Amino acid sequence: MVAERIKRRLAAILAADVAGYSRLMAADEAGTLAALKAQLGALVEPKIGEHRGRVVKLMGDGVLAEFASAVDAVECAVAIQAAMRASNAALPEERRIVFRMGVNVGDVILDGDDIYGDGVNLAARLESIAEPGGIAISEDAWRQVQGKVAAAFVDMGEASLKNIARPVRVYRVELDGAQAQGQAAPALAVPDKPSIAVLPFQNMSGDAEQDYFCDGMVEDIITGLARIKWLFVIGRNSSFAYKGKAIDIRRVGRELGVRYLLEGSVRKAGARVRITAQLIDALSGAHIWAERYDRPIDDIFALQDEITLSVVGAIEPSLRQAEIERVKRRRPDDLNAYDLVLRALPLVHTVLPKEAGEALLFLDRALALEPDYAAAHGYAAWSHEILYLRGGFREENRAAAIRHAHAARMHGRDDATALALAAFVTGIVEHDRAAASAAFEAAMALSPSSALAYHLGCVIAAWGGEAERAIEWGERGLRLSPFDPLSYLAHHSMALGHFQGGRFEEAVNAARKAIEINPAFSINHLLLAAPLARLGRIEEAKTAAARVLAAQSSFSIGKHFAAVDCAPSLAAALTPALREAGLPE
Repeated sequence: MVAERIKRRLAAILAADVAGYSRLMAADEAGTLAALKAQLGALVEPKIGEHRGRVVKLMGDGVLAEFASAVDAVECAVAIQAAMRASNAALPEERRIVFRMGVNVGDVILDGDDIYGDGVNLAARLESIAEPGGIAISEDAWRQVQGKVAAAFVDMGEASLKNIARPVRVYRVELDGAQAQGQAAPALAVPDKPSIAVLPFQNMSGDAEQDYFCDGMVEDIITGLARIKWLFVIGRNSSFAYKGKAIDIRRVGRELGVRYLLEGSVRKAGARVRITAQLIDALSGAHIWAERYDRPIDDIFALQDEITLSVVGAIEPSLRQAEIERVKRRRPDDLNAYDLVLRALPLVHTVLPKEAGEALLFLDRALALEPDYAAAHGYAAWSHEILYLRGGFREENRAAAIRHAHAARMHGRDDATALALAAFVTGIVEHDRAAASAAFEAAMALSPSSALAYHLGCVIAAWGGEAERAIEWGERGLRLSPFDPLSYLAHHSMALGHFQGGRFEEAVNAARKAIEINPAFSINHLLLAAPLARLGRIEEAKTAAARVLAAQSSFSIGKHFAAVDCAPSLAAALTPALREAGLPE
């Protein structure tokens, strides 16, 4: 009897698994499984398909994929890691799903749909030595992709890998800066007016728990600068994309499209704080201004204003007094309330019901200390909106969201952030679009550089049937904060705007970008299903619709449209497309 000939072929293999999976499972087994399933189904598997790959198998916390081209495999790995970074940006570090990846080119043995052999084993070993969030590739793969992939490679030397007979030369794919976006980021045009980004200040306190205070200091400086009408200020979330990274000043300036960068450090010890700050010309790298401040902690708000005004004065010596006054806004009298709000912010920014509930514990305590604290009311309103729309449509959450939104508007007439949050909740939950529009306009008048106002405002415009306004505001938000984790709201709104305008291919592209940034948000998949159905790509539309129901099993077209007060003309256009995709009415 003649033995069956073993089938082989040359392939590029991508192996990936979740870093720290055991720790995540121990902390929250059900939540980790749900989050991993969402990322694999909504992000990883579609990316593999887009890059002409094949998922060989899913293995608990990992995935094995096969490609005919090493270029496709590496570009796919870079795109997945970029999308994962964007998706994770708003989550607390301990809740993030982070992949390690290995790519190899080698001979594989075929067994039905499965593959085996040294080529697969080496890819798995490379994945095991990659950094969390990183990619390691073999020398064979590197030879195939150098000069063909928009990424840099670092030679890590030879490594002895478990169960691999000979040492293997390993290359690390550089993913910082432009590569974090999946490709070399194009330089953005510098605006005609003065432009600035405030980079995360370094926490010098020796206590990681003080990171929230350091970040809050930077956020307040950004808010103060954004109130200067002639100054273009990059949003907080895009500035914070560089946190913890070694940066090249000129490169950051090109990526964000700004002339100036402010960087510094904070050291908090007992009742005192020391802050250093320096203003740098991003085009030349020259230092324009630097200062060190030592203050008692109870003088922190005056210190923030002093730093802001020093920066503005260095940029524009002829600063008018009216603009100086514009920087200042009402802060809480109680520093403990301010501290509690800073602790709540990262929880609210996840836009997840569980974290929103945790944020409210801090916000309620802040408001007990400072009942007219506008920003605390604004974030409380947003938290209740998250709980209402994603946590069961409970009337008590809707009523609380509206109550806090009204309080934020009443107490925050000079606070653009509070007004933007109040406007969003007023429009999406209370269904008072006229009041929402007025509050958004007031926020933008106070702070023309408020990316948050544009990101939230374009959502209200989109569901209200204002297609062109939704697209315009979405584009403004993206320019003000190019790397913002909340930018999925802009793409979400632009998808709706393009759909309403009959531009279905553009709607598909915008929806895919929204999904890439936030794959766990069910409505992003709805916005992909509708234009795909209109283009006659029914199977793809049904796949997108299935992901809506996987993320939100109780979803129905009528329930969602009623909850967000979808404009009748938009509902009439969306409903038949969503019905055709298989979503329940």
